[in-house]
Amino acid sequence: MRGTAQVPASKSESNRALIIRALAGSGELHNLSDANDTQLMQRLLQQPDAALFDAEDAGTVMRFLTAYLAMTGRQTELTGTARMKERPIRVLVEALQELGARIEYREEPGYPPLRLLGRTPGPATEATADFTELTVRGDISSQYISALLMVGPTLPHGLRIRLTGKVGSRPYIRMTLALMQHFGAVCRDLGEVLEVRPQAYEPTNYTVEGDWSAASYWYAVVALAPVGSHLTLPTLRRYSWQGDQAIAGIMAHLGVHTDFLADEQVRLTKTAPGKEFTQDFTDCPDLAQTIAVVAAATGVAVVMTGLESLRIKETDRIAALQIELAKFGGALTEVDDECFRVSAENFRVNGQTVATYHDHRMAMAFAPLALLGPLTIEDPKVVRKSYPQFWRELEKVGFTTDPTPAPVF
Repeated sequence: MRGTAQVPASKSESNRALIIRALAGSGELHNLSDANDTQLMQRLLQQPDAALFDAEDAGTVMRFLTAYLAMTGRQTELTGTARMKERPIRVLVEALQELGARIEYREEPGYPPLRLLGRTPGPATEATADFTELTVRGDISSQYISALLMVGPTLPHGLRIRLTGKVGSRPYIRMTLALMQHFGAVCRDLGEVLEVRPQAYEPTNYTVEGDWSAASYWYAVVALAPVGSHLTLPTLRRYSWQGDQAIAGIMAHLGVHTDFLADEQVRLTKTAPGKEFTQDFTDCPDLAQTIAVVAAATGVAVVMTGLESLRIKETDRIAALQIELAKFGGALTEVDDECFRVSAENFRVNGQTVATYHDHRMAMAFAPLALLGPLTIEDPKVVRKSYPQFWRELEKVGFTTDPTPAPVF
């Protein structure tokens, strides 16, 4: 297998840049993601007076908009899909309430949908201290922390966030701070303390990088391809803000070598896989499904930790992986508290049907198994959430699909 696969622009960067630009008032954003989550964010930000905002199934849209709308004093409602209404948001809401936001739960306490009733200065924002201070758990979604950070420059005294406990997905926090600095914010990462000075954003232009999360599926393709195969991926930076760039190092254990070329290109080359290894996914949880599938298919035993956040994603990704891997002879077994082992016995691909659980990453993590045999992916349209051109790009490098009733390889 040889060729070039186009990856979409980073959804994580795009959605952060859209919120920051809205707070800055203007600025040109180039190479925005065509993912549904980003297109949705753009549409909603263009409706400032809407009485209802529907975040659908987009976690960043729900969390970032909650903070943005609350701190800009909007009076509106924010809802989402049935699954979104099962994803907790209490930690973010309570932090925003400390900052003066008036927010009510419309249905189940601690979960969307929300009613936003404007903002009144609270005791913290009226204090004369250097910063408005919040204490936030670090083991919850980093999207809560990013949402708070991005509105920090708009507060009269800025914001100081003290993180407690284990901090997950820290690269996404660093990405948020780096984008904020690009737009003129003054902020610091002091480890367990994050500081944002009260200073208005400056209208600035920005070009979004390619998405390393999407690139992970091409790593999986190369890992399962014959020896000597290689693929080139454009628009990926060697020095990236994205935590999922960790895929380059992780996949070295599974038989993929990475070369960083000029003009922001990456070349992936198939090599021999290694043996058993252990990987902590605390900072890159979106890679877990890809690694679990490839490890099971190649017979490389992997011990996986840092998977706590997978249970509150688009689906319970741990349960979904366990069910779907079993169809092929693979297993994801909990061997200790939140420590899992991937194994396989007589792993075979021979026409199985993979359920996607309304989760784009389930579809794309299992699709590369088509290199080992035919399979069916249910509900292939779920990829529109982050990678709308995924099936087309697979076809460009030699996969064949039957779109009725679903892509069949």
